[in-house]
Amino acid sequence: MKSIWIIVSLFFMLHSVNAQDMQYSQFYAAPIYLNPAFAGASEMTRIGVNYRNQWPGLGQTLNSYSAYVDHYIFNLNSGIGLIVNGTQESMANLSTMDFGLAYSYRLQLGFDSFLRFGGQASFVSRDANFDNLVFGSQIDPNGNIGDFSGENLGADAKHRFLDYNFGVLYNNKNIWLGISAHHVTQPNVTFIEGEYSKLPMKLSAHGGLKFDLANGLAQNFYNNSQGARELVLAFNYKRQDPFNQLDLGAQLHLQPLVFGLWYRGLPTGNGALPNNESLIGLLGVSLSSGLDIGYSYDYTLSKLGQANTGGAHEISMRFSFLAGDSGQKGRKVTSMPCFKY
Repeated sequence: MKSIWIIVSLFFMLHSVNAQDMQYSQFYAAPIYLNPAFAGASEMTRIGVNYRNQWPGLGQTLNSYSAYVDHYIFNLNSGIGLIVNGTQESMANLSTMDFGLAYSYRLQLGFDSFLRFGGQASFVSRDANFDNLVFGSQIDPNGNIGDFSGENLGADAKHRFLDYNFGVLYNNKNIWLGISAHHVTQPNVTFIEGEYSKLPMKLSAHGGLKFDLANGLAQNFYNNSQGARELVLAFNYKRQDPFNQLDLGAQLHLQPLVFGLWYRGLPTGNGALPNNESLIGLLGVSLSSGLDIGYSYDYTLSKLGQANTGGAHEISMRFSFLAGDSGQKGRKVTSMPCFKY
């Protein structure tokens, strides 16, 4: 009986509760998803994929995936990008896909400081399967479930809309700071005709600081360079009504290995209950060929409990290379000094 009411509640959540975005612990491995101003920010061509399996211990799947490609056009000081995002929620039989085009323009402020402006337009598709939903009108006083609910939803529901994101990003060789606004038109996401359920605007502020450590001992005789050693501190604050979230973390890059540790939550909330969400560990490999592979695990700190949720697993892969303008082949790339993942 308890499971029946859970299913009933989930149906009402589909159109009466504001939707929230998926999130990645390795959000710098999904740069365009974080801020469209990151399109082309590496001043290289990048191809990347992300996959997240959240809370597998609950017995229901909540999977997110993202794929992107971006490229920097030197003679136009511009970056372009294409991104595809998707989520699948088995309990609510809900899937979401969006296809976005991003553009950014780089303005040089000084010898090594830059300001980027970015925008993105996306086509979003939400699909739900109502076959397994149970409504209160189907349940008799004895708890038996009847065949017909009286609802005229059909087996499947689809909803399509356009979405728009904008962002600004500043960086020099050691510091970066960005802000982004997603869903600026707060589109209607409900499946119910005549109803309105807006997708709340998501605001994000993110940045960090890179420290160059002593060069590594491993000499690369092909390009006469030594392995990179860097310590990077970073943050990402997000607000999407009615939720707030802060990620604080550090990554240590001892080429080719990257070690990371994150805390996610807001331990103080001005009288509200503390929001301790998770502790995140990361291990990555960053090869001189341009291939980056990262794995992270979220250890649940909230009241949901680690034993109940099973945490979250996340994998990212990215390949970066210099393409297009042959005159830039020997150029030292002025890439962003941000996290690898």
